[in-house]
Amino acid sequence: MLDAAIKALTQILAPPMRAILYRSIGFALVLITVMAIGLQRALSWFAESGEVWAETALGSSFHAPLNILAWVLSIAAGLGVVLGAVFLMPAVTSLVAGFFVDDVAEHVEREHYPDERPGVALPFGLAITESTKTALLTILVYLLALPFVFIAGAGFIAFFVATAWLLGREYFELAAMRFRPAAEAKAMRKEYATTVFFAGLVIAAFVSIPIVNLATPLFGMAFMVHMHKRLSGPRPELIVDAPRRRDLPVA
Repeated sequence: MLDAAIKALTQILAPPMRAILYRSIGFALVLITVMAIGLQRALSWFAESGEVWAETALGSSFHAPLNILAWVLSIAAGLGVVLGAVFLMPAVTSLVAGFFVDDVAEHVEREHYPDERPGVALPFGLAITESTKTALLTILVYLLALPFVFIAGAGFIAFFVATAWLLGREYFELAAMRFRPAAEAKAMRKEYATTVFFAGLVIAAFVSIPIVNLATPLFGMAFMVHMHKRLSGPRPELIVDAPRRRDLPVA
């Protein structure tokens, strides 16, 4: 696993990957800015007006928990876009990954596995759908964990564990689906759930580093291409002939 992580980190900094890296960073910056502003506005609204609305809808018995939630959200809203950027980065990188999954995977396969038949590009709609589902699930899990942020750091631990599980799951399945039907890719991920989770911890650590985490889509995908290869070995019989979504120049 360490060898796979080092290879992935080295490759994303190499010249052939720089164009993808710059596009990925630019796209992530735009998304994180828009989403962070939206999150800050939503938190401000709930802290100021949403508590009354929620209590009216749910009943007076929810006054205490809603009051606590409003207090937490008012602090979060005060931290503004900065908190939003930290909070949403894993979700943003999940979404960005769908746009660059095949570009990254083809570079990795071409450089490190030239004697093996390369994978087949995922249909663009499938890649975006899987990435969007992970991004939305990430936001949902984080919202559930948010009230516990100020309780002995329990929220931050929950954030990290959830990030490891969600990102490990997404990137492994995207790498596996280049060689397998979606159902088989998901089944393989479940079969090696422990290994995939520990690999996800590596990605979670990467996405926790400010600025560096903008490269998470490239690192996560490259890393999981290596992990999928190590877990499955060459499986040419599972690859169907199909045109690739785009051709890459040979470095």
